[in-house]
Amino acid sequence: MKILITGMSGTGKSTLLAGLAACGVATVDTDYGPWTDDEGCWDQALMTGLLETPGDLVVSGTVENQGSFRRFFDQVVLLSAPLAVMLERVADRDNPYGRTTADRERIARHLAEVEPLLRAGADLELDGTLPREELVRRVKGLLDRG
Repeated sequence: MKILITGMSGTGKSTLLAGLAACGVATVDTDYGPWTDDEGCWDQALMTGLLETPGDLVVSGTVENQGSFRRFFDQVVLLSAPLAVMLERVADRDNPYGRTTADRERIARHLAEVEPLLRAGADLELDGTLPREELVRRVKGLLDRG
């Protein structure tokens, strides 16, 4: 089974993936590594190769061309959180995105404009303010039922 965890910056995607990985689930956080091109879209060949590999996998990311990979995912999970939570989280993480005023304004704009599109394409929405252990349990449940 292949699951995509998508959502805005600061909703907890990377934290959720780390929790899943700690439980032995195969994960890929496309914010890191070779998965995106210079425009911030998923690299077609790399992602296709990854997603065609047999076995369970949970992928995290939010990119403009993710819809072209929808056929590879058995489940798309939107992780959401209130703007105030997102902004607090991006201010305290290792990733520098979200610390500037321009980044924070972009996050607010994406919440209003992009998240509704993600929601329309998601099979399930999870509250990113839930404890990590609960989110891990729910995503593992999807894998177990898969």
